[in-house]
Amino acid sequence: MPLFHTPDQLEQKIPVGISACLLGDNVRFNGGHSNSDYCNKVLTDYFEYQKFCPEVAAGFGTPRPTLRLEGDPNDPRMVFTKQTDKNVSDVFMSSSNAYLEKLSHLDGYIVMKNSPSCGLERIKVYQENGHPHMQRSAGLFTKELQKRYPLLPIEEDGRLNDPKLRENFLLRVFTHHDFRHSVGESTQMKDLIAFHSRYKYMVMAHSQPVYRQLGRLLSGNDPRPVSELRDAYFDILMTTLSKPAQRKNHCNVLMHLIGYLKHAVDVSVRKDIINVVEQYRRGEVNLATPMTLLQHYLKHYGSEYINQQSYFTPYPTPLGIRNTI
Repeated sequence: MPLFHTPDQLEQKIPVGISACLLGDNVRFNGGHSNSDYCNKVLTDYFEYQKFCPEVAAGFGTPRPTLRLEGDPNDPRMVFTKQTDKNVSDVFMSSSNAYLEKLSHLDGYIVMKNSPSCGLERIKVYQENGHPHMQRSAGLFTKELQKRYPLLPIEEDGRLNDPKLRENFLLRVFTHHDFRHSVGESTQMKDLIAFHSRYKYMVMAHSQPVYRQLGRLLSGNDPRPVSELRDAYFDILMTTLSKPAQRKNHCNVLMHLIGYLKHAVDVSVRKDIINVVEQYRRGEVNLATPMTLLQHYLKHYGSEYINQQSYFTPYPTPLGIRNTI
């Protein structure tokens, strides 16, 4: 039996931060909420949410006047829309900073779109003439969250409606969680190598150059202490996974995996699998189709090493994520 738990075998829910309004809390400026059915009805089966509203925490009340960002897009200040002469950035960030100090246990964060506090991107920053700059920003809270936890998977609720972005966010959350629990603060090289052994094909699906780079990192020729290698590995891994894998890279990985059936499965069967991979390459079927077929044969004829690959189950199967990409 493998010494790790696949996402389908999770013993505990994964800790994920979230904007409180997305869970139905009436904390928005108008006294309402922005309840997300996907977060509340689907992901809640797998995530243990830690909710927070930075505007309420700052004491701005509910309901409250609307806020916006002004000034330098690289370092904007927060003001009330109808009191632009009053900079409330320090008051806002004071309570947020205290909260941000206690988030090292999280494996992901879901924020509210279009918010000057929590938005991940495309937030307007206004000039003195009242017109927005062409350059947009993240909300003040989210910008600081990204600064303090640069490898933490963060996504907006609205972007979770995009199949590729949703798949990529969930993949990163479950990978982040797996690394923390499989490797964590361990100073043993064997733990890092065991983790990498399971993630080789996932990394390959995102970048073949990084796949080779991480292999060299763990080859025994790097003189750095294990703790430094661990941190470097995690940095490279999460940065590489931050962009969705391309279809052509998935096809390359699938063809590599078919190679493990070369001596166990008849050539006609392998040709059938290759044909399905080509259908996926052309966009005629989703990723779940060749993956399910290939995994069926590898389960019976593949090695323990190949069947432990996280590439097959990077997130819980019941989510049906690979039926959408």
